[in-house]
Amino acid sequence: MAAGPIQERNQDATIYVGGLDEKVSETILWELFVQGGPVVSVHMPKDRITNQHQGYGFVEFMGEEDADYAIKIMNMIKLYGKPIRVNKASAHQKNLDIGANIFIGNLDPEVDEKLLYDTFSAFGIILQVPKIMRDPDTGNSKGFAFINFASFEASDAAIEAMNGQYLCNRPITASYAFKKDAKGERHGTAAERLLAAQNPIFPADRPHQLFADAPPLPPMPMFPPPPPPTSNSFYRRISVISVPPPIPPPPPPNITPIPVPPPPMMLPPGQPPHMPPPNIPPPRHPPPMNQPPPLPPSPWNPANPPPSMLTQTPPPPPPSGVRPPPMPISFPPRPPPPHGFPPPPPPPAGAGPPPFGMPPPPRPPPPLSMSVPPPRPSIPPPPPPQ
Repeated sequence: MAAGPIQERNQDATIYVGGLDEKVSETILWELFVQGGPVVSVHMPKDRITNQHQGYGFVEFMGEEDADYAIKIMNMIKLYGKPIRVNKASAHQKNLDIGANIFIGNLDPEVDEKLLYDTFSAFGIILQVPKIMRDPDTGNSKGFAFINFASFEASDAAIEAMNGQYLCNRPITASYAFKKDAKGERHGTAAERLLAAQNPIFPADRPHQLFADAPPLPPMPMFPPPPPPTSNSFYRRISVISVPPPIPPPPPPNITPIPVPPPPMMLPPGQPPHMPPPNIPPPRHPPPMNQPPPLPPSPWNPANPPPSMLTQTPPPPPPSGVRPPPMPISFPPRPPPPHGFPPPPPPPAGAGPPPFGMPPPPRPPPPLSMSVPPPRPSIPPPPPPQ
């Protein structure tokens, strides 16, 4: 897995991995970064005496696109509880520290390097992993940290915006850190700013953070305001925004072209609307259509309708309170008797139903056999015995 000499390595496809724990090996780095693309080699410089790596390594990919993708997805992830820093490796890499180092104090014990990086990377490019000072025995935070920015503009914005803000239920303090080689002097002096302006850091070394210090987009061009309304402004505005009329084809030879009036939206200035242009006759109106002759008057008077209508009129209704005359009722003839049976006797005279509208005849009295019997004579009771 070890890579060859630096001059034989593809520097554009090689990334630098820092902040590694002592438990990390080349095999673990291979298995981790092969998720971003095919890995060619992994190299971790080791100490000659202890044979332990020095906390960083290099991973070479097949192509530059794979290296850029691994930087985007692997930067600041935690490996064995420590966030790792991933960026492009360079053979001519130099010290990028320009002095834009800030001090963050009064940190909550739950604040870690990942939270500091996510919070302060919104102000600009962070060169190194935020360093939280911890107790060497317990690993607990001492309550302060240091952040190294790539420009003084980013560090100034971070101090101005975050000083006194709450982070995990504690108000933090943000200021420039003290220099190591000077007593009582902080970073951010005029000399450091002048040196940083003369030696700017190119963003090509940080492809995963190109958007951090990018200038804002220029404003979109605005259209000029419309002209103030004047006389005939409606037609002039239409003529400005309308599409120019199509050009007619040239006429054939020996044929006089017919003058075509311009559209109403292209009126000459000063001419009132809805008026024909000069030297052009007004349009001709089509002749009126011939109307049909009127119908002759009807010879029939509504009071005297024709005979055909007289036969269709219903008879007048009878006067009120008068019953209509009875209609004759005809009964169907009786069917002949079956074969071998005598015909029924004719009905007696006067038999049959009464005429329509006449009351029925009175019924005869019942026969004597159906009269009520006389009451029985009363029998006296027998005398009591003596």
